[in-house]
Amino acid sequence: MARGALTFGYFLVPNAADPLLETAREAERLGLDYVAVQDHPYQRRFVDTFALMSAILATTTRLRVFPDVACLPLRPPGVLAKTAATLDVLSSGRFELGIGAGSFWDAIEGYGGVRRTPGESLDQLAEGIEVIRQIWSGERGLRFEGDYYHLRGVHSGPLPVHDIGIWVGAFGPRALRLTGRLANGWVPSIRGDILARLGELNDRVDAGAAAAGRDPSEVRRVFNVNGIITDGSSEGFLRGPADQWGDQLAELVAEHRADTLIFWGDGPDQLRRFAEEVVPATRDRAPSPDSAR
Repeated sequence: MARGALTFGYFLVPNAADPLLETAREAERLGLDYVAVQDHPYQRRFVDTFALMSAILATTTRLRVFPDVACLPLRPPGVLAKTAATLDVLSSGRFELGIGAGSFWDAIEGYGGVRRTPGESLDQLAEGIEVIRQIWSGERGLRFEGDYYHLRGVHSGPLPVHDIGIWVGAFGPRALRLTGRLANGWVPSIRGDILARLGELNDRVDAGAAAAGRDPSEVRRVFNVNGIITDGSSEGFLRGPADQWGDQLAELVAEHRADTLIFWGDGPDQLRRFAEEVVPATRDRAPSPDSAR
């Protein structure tokens, strides 16, 4: 997929009682580019995110898939890297890796993870990204010694068939700088309170990239957008008719450099309305992501 293309996707909550594969196939039929799957392994009502993504990739032909975002404290990075590479190989390059430092620490600890402080969780995330990249490097005899993870003489492989993006879900100042320094993409969920601070948050990602000698435009902006598409008047940010959605999503592209917009909406007709009404309205109004940079 071209780097400068504006892309769209659907945020899938992996509730075991829902028609998950049917929903993913419908997203593909409607022309969306991505399905993003929430990852909370400790939630008893959810199927496993990576097993679900494998099934989605096996039953679609074009759709791209990523976890939004993978819970690193419960998914060791060496195995996570192997799983991601495997999904990429088996799907002919349709997998990206969203990843996060962890939240809901009571649940993580209850499920066997180690409780970390905010600072420790970010250090662990940085080490995890390093381990993942080494596992994808194609090199042999890999060695890494960190405070949380290590590699001791292991060999990488199989290799991904495309350069998998590591997209980090983050909000705090240090986490945003880490994202700019190490990641290929930033995955925030855009609510009204976040929208008010989005310029500042984007700047922190850019500062992290610049401090690491990177071009800030290398970091994709993958925005989760939650709301409801209606036929009535506006009820606030992302709560209103398709034309309002088109205006507001186009502003995220023009003003805040969004290049991928992942829709999270409840209701039997919301996926269809997003694909058939909101996506064309947004494309009509938005500049290309590259020109908005």
